[in-house]
Amino acid sequence: MPSRKAWLAAPKVYRFAPNAEAVMSYEHIKYELDGSILTVTLNRPDKLNAYTATMGLELEDAFLRADADDAVRVIIVTGAGRGFCAGADISGGASAFDTKSGNTAMFAGTKPRASRGAGFVEAIFSCRKPSIAAINGPAVGVGITLALPMDIKIASSEAKFGFVFARRGLVPEAGSAWFLPRLVGLNQALRWCLSGRVFGAEEAKQGGLVSDVVAPDQLLPRAREIALEMVENAAPVSLALTRQMLWGYSGMAHPFELMKIDGPLSVELGAGPDVKEGVAAFLEKRKPAFPGKVSRNMPAGYKPAPR
Repeated sequence: MPSRKAWLAAPKVYRFAPNAEAVMSYEHIKYELDGSILTVTLNRPDKLNAYTATMGLELEDAFLRADADDAVRVIIVTGAGRGFCAGADISGGASAFDTKSGNTAMFAGTKPRASRGAGFVEAIFSCRKPSIAAINGPAVGVGITLALPMDIKIASSEAKFGFVFARRGLVPEAGSAWFLPRLVGLNQALRWCLSGRVFGAEEAKQGGLVSDVVAPDQLLPRAREIALEMVENAAPVSLALTRQMLWGYSGMAHPFELMKIDGPLSVELGAGPDVKEGVAAFLEKRKPAFPGKVSRNMPAGYKPAPR
């Protein structure tokens, strides 16, 4: 397995199918762009999409590419077959998490980035495109923590969840001890993580982990419905800024640092073409056609939210 730097630098194969669908060739995920909606599918169905180092590198690459591609407006992540991601690949047996043993598909060949080494977590969290986790089956361990940085999470009624780390002698990883309490509150996060038990989709909804629980055959249609609501009605630049502001500032003790940013942004955007188009579309009772592009029209005062 090559290092992350070498792997990301290696050329990938694009295929352009009819109806403007773009398909990228990966080993452990699928990357399919249909219109403005990118669907990333964890694709090891015979292993319930168990996580591997290759999958992590491919997820990182997919989100980095989506972030840079103005054709991508919203990203849906789901799993092939009957699982979302059943946790780490433990085919190495008791040494599955032992990086010194050389017998693990979980960590083989990975090297941290010089910047932070956060890999797919950083790529998902920093992506300027909204993301939706459509959790179709078991999502356990890293199989659920990889979805936490995504903006919206919905589940099939057949989905199962588990923050099982303590039952494996591990601790919550992939930044989940930061993400989970922000999403569901400290009390709920403690209850799930300290017990390590597996629970169902309705409990996940009641606890605030997912917003919707639907029948299995309605999961992807519901995810696309949510995605299209954004694609058809919201400005890409506004979406990029909004998700950064909510993730970056909602946990602060007071609003005043945020107010130093949202005021100037509102002034700058208010004089720009997106706002003029949004107001005109509202007055004319039509769908907006926002001209702004995330790749080149972010406000001059824009900077990523604090990490």
